Amino acid sequence: MSKIGKINISIPDKVKVALNGSILNVDGPMGKKSLNIDLNIFDLKINDGKEISLKPKKIDQDTKRLWGMNRSLVNNAIIGISKGFEKTLELVGVGYRATLKGKQLNMQLGFSHDINFDIPEGIKVTVEKQTTLKISGYDKQLVGEVVSKIKSIRPPEPYKGKGIREKDQYILRKEGKKK
Repeated sequence: MSKIGKINISIPDKVKVALNGSILNVDGPMGKKSLNIDLNIFDLKINDGKEISLKPKKIDQDTKRLWGMNRSLVNNAIIGISKGFEKTLELVGVGYRATLKGKQLNMQLGFSHDINFDIPEGIKVTVEKQTTLKISGYDKQLVGEVVSKIKSIRPPEPYKGKGIREKDQYILRKEGKKK
């Protein structure tokens, strides 16, 4: 049995959930999201618009694997539409800074040129200080993907710790060369 899959998903007051065929539509204050649920494998019930239960039709090895994942995808969609997801990045290094220019994030990261990162639709980027970025959106996967792409431009190096890192991310530091 899936420990996560058994837990019912509660629906907040502002969020509306509707099942059309095999597509689950979630609508709320942050936007709209659609999820494709395989109804041949799972039985999805919406109880009075207050909670969702997801149960497999027959329990075998394949459905056990998919049960918790599908429950988590539905739960993340509901949380994202009601509250949203947010990650904070820090730029560590001398002269490292970021500014917003329309739908582009302009970063100076110690290269000979500035890096312009196109912000995808559904993602909101705010520059709090010149060295602190907040990336937020209603899709957890998209927020994580954007954060990963920005971090890959200048990953933190182990000797001085310079680079782009998430807030409170631990960087394994190495000792430098000795005489």
